[in-house]
This record gives sequence, structure tokens and C-alpha cells, in this order.
Amino acid sequence: MTAPKPLILCVDDEPRVLEGLVLHLRKDYDVQLAGSGAEALQKLRELKKVHVVVSDMRMPGMDGATLLAQVMVLHPHVTRILLTGEPGRDAAVSAVNKGHVFQFLTKPCPPDQLKTAVEAGVIQHRVMIAEREILQETVLGCIKALIDVLALTSPVAFGRANRVKRLAMEFSAAEGHHDYWQLEAAAMLSQLGYLSLPEGLVEKAYYGEPLSTDEQVLLSGVPRIAIRLLDQIPRLEPVLQILTALDWDDEQVRRLGDGTIGLGTRTLGMVLKYDSLVTQGNTAAVAAQTLRQQAGRFGAELVEAFARHVGAGSAERVAREIPLRAVQPGMTIMQDLRTHMGTLLVPRGFEVTATFLERIRNYGPDLLAEKIKVLSNV
Repeated sequence: MTAPKPLILCVDDEPRVLEGLVLHLRKDYDVQLAGSGAEALQKLRELKKVHVVVSDMRMPGMDGATLLAQVMVLHPHVTRILLTGEPGRDAAVSAVNKGHVFQFLTKPCPPDQLKTAVEAGVIQHRVMIAEREILQETVLGCIKALIDVLALTSPVAFGRANRVKRLAMEFSAAEGHHDYWQLEAAAMLSQLGYLSLPEGLVEKAYYGEPLSTDEQVLLSGVPRIAIRLLDQIPRLEPVLQILTALDWDDEQVRRLGDGTIGLGTRTLGMVLKYDSLVTQGNTAAVAAQTLRQQAGRFGAELVEAFARHVGAGSAERVAREIPLRAVQPGMTIMQDLRTHMGTLLVPRGFEVTATFLERIRNYGPDLLAEKIKVLSNV
């Protein structure tokens, strides 16, 4: 079976230019066309596995630099090449800074130079996909296993990590940001510093109870501890940047922009805040309204999109009471689950995992028969 040709999306408002690009590339590539930036973004949503976007710089409505900047955020593994008839410094700087272009070509572009650039772009795409697969299968897999185990030993903190990760990734996917491994890893590792705290203090912080001065000092050191633990792990640099920026002030966060780090920081910070508010007894509507008051940090559009997401999501899950032995992965336990001695096993809001199901096999029959409140999909 012949392997499918790499998919190239060419964007230009001049039909003759598009015809020329097709003529030079169609032998080796599956070439798709778009006459504007908006049409290109729509085609990227519809098409699967686009390798390279080749865009003109000057187009009405949305120029090439703006288009490639959005491609970078929405489809980070697509290689971006810019064509321009005005090889000025300002245009080049704008394109590189906004769209992180892989190649910058001037028009008219010789066919051999175009083919060489596209071939290099396809190779770059494959390298990035291989990098992503390595991260998903090794680094992210190890992190998931680690957090799953830590959720059993420190259920308050790492139960929250699993829950925050799920919500952050569901929201990002709904917004068109797929395979956002930097955000996924940052969400899972966001609670790592709590390992240094007594479990009782973690519970107090989790439920918003008053803290002493000494406890506040201990709690303030949590982000630095997490960064120190992760600093020597390769491939986690963007994850560390997101976790570090969570502790920055509003102006510093806004200056990060809408790239991988900026969007990841604002999304994770927003989800963490929302989770804290809901855990402390607030409704989703009250939590969303509180987030609106911090739109200067998270961005008004992002907050409104998230408010719609959690509002729509709440209608898709139902609350019910079932015996503990009947819980299934993906369900959310809506009450503190304690032993008859008062030891906290999992806090309310804990998302059931396969590892947790293995653990409850060791519980006594009385506890397994106890009915608990859960949220589950309809």
C-alpha cells in the first residue's frame, strides 16, 4: 500500500499564486488551498494531519503573521512557512515573533527553493510528532503513574491534581487546543510541592480553613519546592515555565501573551482557582462569577469560554448514591470518604481511578457497602 502524501495547506488571496504553488508541489504532496486566513483556520479544523502551512504575508482581513500565530497556538505541530513580496525587516520580525515561522521566503520564490523549504517543513513536522509521542508514551506516562500512586498516599493534593488535569484538558480540547502536553503535565504536577506539608495542613488549605502564620509560611513555599524537585528532569522546561508563572503577578502573566506558556499559565491558574472555589462549597455559577472578577489576569474571553464550558458540562453529569464497591473510573466522589476511625481516604471531589479501585479491594465489607454520593456521566 502506498503511503499517503504529506498534506500541505497553501494560503494566498491571489488565485494565480495558489495555482503556481499547486503546480510545483502536487507531484510530491497533497496540496490543499485557502484564499484567506479565516478559510485556512477552518480547513485546519476540518483536515487531519496537516504537515505544513505555506502562507502569504499580505492578505486582506488577516495577514500571514497573524494567521501563523494562531496556527502556532491551535495546531502547534504544523510547520509554518511564510511567503512575502516585501522582505522588509519589520515584516520579518513580526512574522518570526508572532508566528514562530520555520522558513521565511520571498516572492517570487524559485521552485527548487520552495520545494526544499516544504521538504524541510515536513521533516520538522515529523520530528515534532515523534517528540510528542515520546512525551506521551514515556514522560507523561511516568507522570500519570506517579500521580496515580501519590493520590493514594496524599489523596487531598493528588486527587485534586487528577481532577484539575481532566478539567483543564477537556476545556482546552473544547477550545481547539489538542495534544497540549505542556498543560497536561503542568496540571498533574501542580500539587507536587504539597508532599512537603503535613496532610492535616493540606486538608485545611484545600477546604479554605483559617491558617496560622506559620502554616501560611509553609504553604507559601509549596511552588518553590515543586520547581526544585522538577528542575533536573529533561524535556520539562515549558512545564516548569507554566508552573513558575502561576506565582507571577497579573501584569507579568499578561505579558506572556497567547503562546504555549501564556495560555497554559492562564488556563491552569483559572482551573485551579475554580476547583478551589467549588471544593469550598461554591456553585459553578458563583465560581464562574468570581473568575470574572479576575479577568484582568486570565483574560475576559478565556473566562467566558470557561464559564460556558463548566455550565454545559454540569448538565452532562448526574448525582446519585451508590455503594462504594460500585464506583467506576471517571466518577467523582462528592463527599469526604473516611474510615470508621476517621482517617481520610479521599476528599470530596476525588476522581475515581483504576488504581483507586485496586485499593478499595482491601477495605472491609462494611465500608464497601456504605453508600456514597457520586457524579457520573448520564
